[in-house]
Order: sequence, then C-alpha cells, then structure tokens
Amino acid sequence: MDNFEKVEKLRQHANVSYEEAKEALERSDWDILDAMIYLEKTGKVKEDDKADYSTKNERCDWDLKEDKNCKDKGGIADLLKRFGKWCIKIIDKGNRNNFCIERDNKEILKVPVTVLVIATFFAFWVIVPLLIIGLFCRMKYYFQGPDMQTETVELVINKAMDNASSTAENIKNEFNQAVANEEEHREHK
Repeated sequence: MDNFEKVEKLRQHANVSYEEAKEALERSDWDILDAMIYLEKTGKVKEDDKADYSTKNERCDWDLKEDKNCKDKGGIADLLKRFGKWCIKIIDKGNRNNFCIERDNKEILKVPVTVLVIATFFAFWVIVPLLIIGLFCRMKYYFQGPDMQTETVELVINKAMDNASSTAENIKNEFNQAVANEEEHREHK
C-alpha cells in the first residue's frame, strides 16, 4: 500500500482532514496503527455517528488483503459475499470431479459430484437404495478428478467404497451359501 492510500484510509477511518492524516502518518513512520494512536492522543479523531469506537474493526477494513485472519470484516453483507464465494468454490470443485460407477471393470456411469449431491438431495429415497442395490449387483463406486488425488480421498473415501463393495459381495456370497445349504439340507430329508 503506497503512502497516498495510507493517508486516504486513515483520513476515512479517523474522520480527519488530509493534512492531519498525512502529518500523523509522517510522525509515525507511515504506520497506520501508530498514526491512529497519535491522532487519538492528540484529540484529533473526530466523532462520527457511531456510539462507540474500536480500532479492531478499522484495522480489518484498512487492509483486508494482507490480514486474512481478521474475523470482523464488515457485517452481514461481507459474510454473505464470503459465503457466496465459498459456495461457488465448492460447486466448481464438484464440477471438476466425478462420481464413477463401474461393473466388471467397465465404466457404466460418470457424473459430476455436484450432480450426485443435487440428485441425492432431491431424490434421496431413490438414489441411496439404488446405490445399495448396485453394490449387490457387483457395482463399484469411486471418485475421480483433479481434487481427488489427495491421500485423504484415495486412502479414506475410495477405500471405504471398496470396502462397501467387498462387504456387499461377502453378504451376497454368504446368503447364496446359506440358500444352497438349505436346499441341500432339504434334499437329504
């Protein structure tokens, strides 16, 4: 931030003239916080319509780009703006990555994760049973995409899906074995 921008920021937030802001910054080696303290000590900070005063909010407003850890940046409008940016980022990730269904090592279906989430949200009682039934029909599910190459996804999520496929296959085999044993038992009677 150049000196002119610092003067403008201090002038706005301290509600002082350009000359007073420039003088305070020059006396404070162009440090905005020190300049604000100087203006407070000299009684030059002019009251505005606020009932109270805090330098915490002004510090956040002065340099949002440099201080990303600042929590109080501007109220509801800023919160909604950040939430919107977060939603766009999540949707973009969902569109770049896919949920894949394969059977006998042949890919049957590949849909963006965003589509899966929306479909599950609106048709939960259809999608989830179909996914479970698919497990018993030798379907395998996995995630694929540029954001899915991390250790967490590879080791946790896709491994859990492999385990679900294996468990469904084991249950199916045990059921078939139980049915075969029952038929064999009936034949021997």
